[in-house]
Amino acid sequence: MATKITGGTLRGRKLQTPAGARVRPTTSRVRESLFSILGHHLGGITVLDLCAGAGTLGIEAASRGASRVVFVEQDRRHAETLRANAALLEGLAEHHVIQADATRVTRILLRDGDRFDLVFLDPPYATDVAERTLTALGESADQLLADDATIAVETDRASVLPDRLGADWTPSDVRTWGRTKLTLYTKELR
Repeated sequence: MATKITGGTLRGRKLQTPAGARVRPTTSRVRESLFSILGHHLGGITVLDLCAGAGTLGIEAASRGASRVVFVEQDRRHAETLRANAALLEGLAEHHVIQADATRVTRILLRDGDRFDLVFLDPPYATDVAERTLTALGESADQLLADDATIAVETDRASVLPDRLGADWTPSDVRTWGRTKLTLYTKELR
């Protein structure tokens, strides 16, 4: 199965997904809507793509101007496919693939010293991975996230996500498309 990039420099390029794997790439409709919501302010930003799967969201962000993408994917087969897909970013954006559990990766990210402007979280549906990952991210938000960062979480429509991450991060926008729900978290202004 192949997925196409919907915008930016790599528009129309195909990304592969692991055959028979439980990867559910974000649909082009949801991606186009997400990037429309985010606007055209992706130039030079640093992106964290958690539960990256084939890397569709992070690669799409780089295609639209992000300068650095850190992909986190636990499954070995998915990470292999992700590395192959990320080769499209050579010369376009710096990238790094971490094969790790998204719910436990914050320690590695803190050690590496990155601060992220945009975070994607697209875990398997019908699991508690989104909630557990958001809780871990919230505990390290002050060190990992820029003050104007956005966290975009894709879940199934029935998922209930935390009302608050850490002390300051709350849902600022929630939208649904069929079975898919997109929740955007931003830092509260005080």
